[in-house]
Amino acid sequence: MYGHQVIHSGQRLYACNECNKTFKQKNNLKTHQLVHSGQRPYACEVCKKKFIRQGAMYRHQVIHSGQRPYDCDVCNKTFRQKGHVMTHLLMHTGLRPYACDVCKNTFTRKDDMNRHQVVHSGQRPYTYDSCNKTFSLKCNLKKHQLVHTDQRPYTCDVCNKTFSLKGYMKTHLLMHTGQRPYACDLCNKTFSLKCNLKEHLLIHSGQRPYACEVCNKTFNRKRNLKTHQLIHNG
Repeated sequence: MYGHQVIHSGQRLYACNECNKTFKQKNNLKTHQLVHSGQRPYACEVCKKKFIRQGAMYRHQVIHSGQRPYDCDVCNKTFRQKGHVMTHLLMHTGLRPYACDVCKNTFTRKDDMNRHQVVHSGQRPYTYDSCNKTFSLKCNLKKHQLVHTDQRPYTCDVCNKTFSLKGYMKTHLLMHTGQRPYACDLCNKTFSLKCNLKEHLLIHSGQRPYACEVCNKTFNRKRNLKTHQLIHNG
């Protein structure tokens, strides 16, 4: 009983010798120490993936069962884990509680923010062997690989046009729906794509970020620069 009462007292009597992190209960300290030792004593019986915590292994095993017992009250989408549905609900509320310290960009998930912050570090640890192009994120490397394979696994249900990336297909679908969710605050002009809105805003700001390397003429749109460069190419 005394061990239980420590929880309510707020005391953290057990400290890790490696990192000095403290815990209220001795068994929590023991579990934490596995992080430093590299031991992962709990293995999934199906795929043999190993885990530090037994609870994490049990949550993982739901993947193999095919069960999706947690559903979103708003859109009825189902999930394997309760934590996933909680994160998903942030999409409906609009909350983005995790902010990048560098650029203040916000995210619904902490791991998305952590991946994003690699961009600011300048590190590009992922390299594609065929063309030596480097990437800051592993997911971007995987997307790039589709360019070399010519795979286009995503198909538009309306016109059957195929795409290498799911994001490209979703953007394309806006053409069919007629949705223009991005609006200019200055003139109320609307756009189906966020990138088009950003490009449009340059008109109001007067910025011309694209410069010709031959004659230094500047443009507010990249495509206008490319058209102009044809003059120099003969």
